[in-house]
Amino acid sequence: MMHTVILACTTLLEAVKAAQVVCKTVFPVIELDRQYHVEPERMREHILQVLSALPDDVDTVLVAMGFCGGSWQNVSCKQTLVLPRVADCVALALTTPERYAPDLKEPGHMYLFGNGENGFSIQAIYQSLLKEHEKAIAESIFNMYFENYYHLDIIDNGLYDCYDPAYVEQAQQDADRIHAELDFVPGSNVLLEKLVSGKWDYQFLVVRPDTMVIQGVFFDV
Repeated sequence: MMHTVILACTTLLEAVKAAQVVCKTVFPVIELDRQYHVEPERMREHILQVLSALPDDVDTVLVAMGFCGGSWQNVSCKQTLVLPRVADCVALALTTPERYAPDLKEPGHMYLFGNGENGFSIQAIYQSLLKEHEKAIAESIFNMYFENYYHLDIIDNGLYDCYDPAYVEQAQQDADRIHAELDFVPGSNVLLEKLVSGKWDYQFLVVRPDTMVIQGVFFDV
């Protein structure tokens, strides 16, 4: 009997849970810690470790994340892999039933989505840098990271109240912190709902067992 699991980036855990509720699926979820996102090669190693540790009865792995800077380049396993053809988790959240492309992000735009500790947080990035570096160095790295972003967009994917005054206030603080203009953009959870329900069309890459994921094939939509 087919045994399916979901590999989900920390950032998308709540979205995966919501998709399973809508689609009435109960696949086990294995978290891929987003701390490895900073270095795609480290995330790739993390992915390979998780895949190699899967039980023998698992034959299908649904991937709730994007290519993420090459994190899935040259990855192979003994299971069938199903991956959304998107650049990263943000591009996944920006996809709607009416609008799809491998990468819908716009230059100069930073995006927010999620309302819990799993959500992206500019302040969390700053605090993380402070733990690793002296304050002057941390601020220099932080400013360098965000210097080319002029817009901070909240993705309205219908999974949380992104118009809640407290949420908007926090987002405005983040926008002010990087000297960006705050706005709202549409999104949805459609790709994750299609992923867990088995509706794998051209927006997904289905990789047979022992076959490597290659970037050129990944984005050849």
